[in-house]
Amino acid sequence: MLLVLIGGIAFLYASVGHAGASGYIAVLSLVGWTPAQVRPVVLLLNILVAAVATLKFYRAGHFRPRLFLPLAALSVPAAALGGYMPIPTLWLSRFIGAVLLFSAIWLSMAKREPEGVAPPGNKSALTAGGFIGFLSGLSGTGGGIFLSPFMLYFRWAKLKEISAIAAPYILLNSAAGLVGMNFSGFTPPSGWWLYAGTAVLCGTAGAGYGTRVLNVRVIQVLLASVLSIAAAKLLLLAH
Repeated sequence: MLLVLIGGIAFLYASVGHAGASGYIAVLSLVGWTPAQVRPVVLLLNILVAAVATLKFYRAGHFRPRLFLPLAALSVPAAALGGYMPIPTLWLSRFIGAVLLFSAIWLSMAKREPEGVAPPGNKSALTAGGFIGFLSGLSGTGGGIFLSPFMLYFRWAKLKEISAIAAPYILLNSAAGLVGMNFSGFTPPSGWWLYAGTAVLCGTAGAGYGTRVLNVRVIQVLLASVLSIAAAKLLLLAH
């Protein structure tokens, strides 16, 4: 069942240029994994799925390097720093719970093509990218769940361009966060390769779907419900 859930999450998130971090956090938390166990596995799955999504959206012609580069420049060291920083279990549970709640709200929002799109200046992009990168390493996510709504709110790019930028952004931040955790010490769980293989296969299918079709509204609402349950568990039951 866990493999089915991971595969479904990888498909759905990859269809919008994400790697599934918040979804993986939700299901792994619901089955009893501790935050310390969840973070490295989520980052590993993120790297694999984001790599596939990056390739798919790039080949579809949606990637904008001039917008991506300043966003990514400071995010990598910031994500490594966030991944290295040790956090007490109580506060980590609450923080991840807040991330899941934010993700649920984001996923439940209707996606509309932004009007009056205007790319940011380099200073704004550098600042936003660094801050979101730090949050990604700290939370064990790739940052896409923060970056996409941020870019939509400020109308920095069109929807599929945002997806094409989010995928490599998640890839770099997840890799940096995992490196940071490696220096702070962690051991991958047994059977991790089964989760990884499932995520790659389903993420490939989802990214291929997302380059052609973006409307996954009904599934987003259902997934938001799962994230809300997991967020409530972490926020209310953490002790």
